[in-house]
Amino acid sequence: MDANFFDLADDTPVYVISVAAQLSGLHPQTLRQYDRLGLVSPGRAAGRGRLYSTRDIILLREVQRLSQQDGINLAGIKRILELENEVIRLRSEVAQIRGELTMLRALIRYELPPA
Repeated sequence: MDANFFDLADDTPVYVISVAAQLSGLHPQTLRQYDRLGLVSPGRAAGRGRLYSTRDIILLREVQRLSQQDGINLAGIKRILELENEVIRLRSEVAQIRGELTMLRALIRYELPPA
């Protein structure tokens, strides 16, 4: 068997709802509610059962922390998560554009005759 056989990515759905509930410290019904509200979107097994990834477990814990410690309601948590995802996407886009700009500047510098 390959040594990396069980080397799974953080977003690989592997945990059934009962295990995810234990790992997150939440009741399975709470996980179902969070799924219905779009706070956490687990993968689906062939039989349509939910499968949670390590990333989902971390997100469930963050939702719980925001709710219990910070007193934020679920609608507020959903908006926070949406904004955090948008920031991640925009940072990635900015990094890509910076790379392209650096490459274009290098091309201009080396292809134009000196002034």
